[in-house]
Amino acid sequence: MKILLIEDEPKVSAFIKKGLEEQMYEVEQAYDGFYGAKLAMENDYVLVILDVILPRMNGVEVCKLIRQQNLTVPILMLTALGSTDDKILGLDSGADDYLVKPFEFQELLARIRALTRRSQESVGTEVLKIADLELDVQKKTVFRNGTPVSLTAREFALLQYLLRNKERVVSRVDIIEQVWETSFDTGSNVIDVYINFLRKKIDKDFSPKLIHTLVGMGYVLKEMEEK
Repeated sequence: MKILLIEDEPKVSAFIKKGLEEQMYEVEQAYDGFYGAKLAMENDYVLVILDVILPRMNGVEVCKLIRQQNLTVPILMLTALGSTDDKILGLDSGADDYLVKPFEFQELLARIRALTRRSQESVGTEVLKIADLELDVQKKTVFRNGTPVSLTAREFALLQYLLRNKERVVSRVDIIEQVWETSFDTGSNVIDVYINFLRKKIDKDFSPKLIHTLVGMGYVLKEMEEK
């Protein structure tokens, strides 16, 4: 399992690389954003660990560039920038998770396992559907009314969970436990942010609307026209 680590601090990069290799991951390193983006677009990785403050090209720009190429590799941002605005900026650029320095290495491992678990699963052909929305579990493709929809790995996982539980109300805690699969601040608005990401991609330009909010309860994926 090959991971791309884009981190410009040699000591931090060496520490992470050593720890991951002890866990039997293969780690390729890049020390600036431009070279890191080049590697991400030319090679296959199960995960990209990406610092934000980088020479030549910052992490947000790298993330956007990777997503513009329709690459769905999971991206974990690892940075000292920990404000809510910084997190939203990182997630909005296409990152799947955001871990603030300093961090416990065991938490980093837990997040890596959560992000890469689905890519390791061997699944048969399975297409999940509701209305004119289709998600192919194996091919990792999504179509709405025949139009391809590009999703990040985390967005795909969230939509897959909603489809598997269509017409059933799922709470934020359900989503945290089943999609994030790691410790998480239940007071965070990250779940709402990702729901909004999905709405913009699969609901905004289509009808009927499929993702609905039940105030105080959670969300439901259901085919019904909103009044």
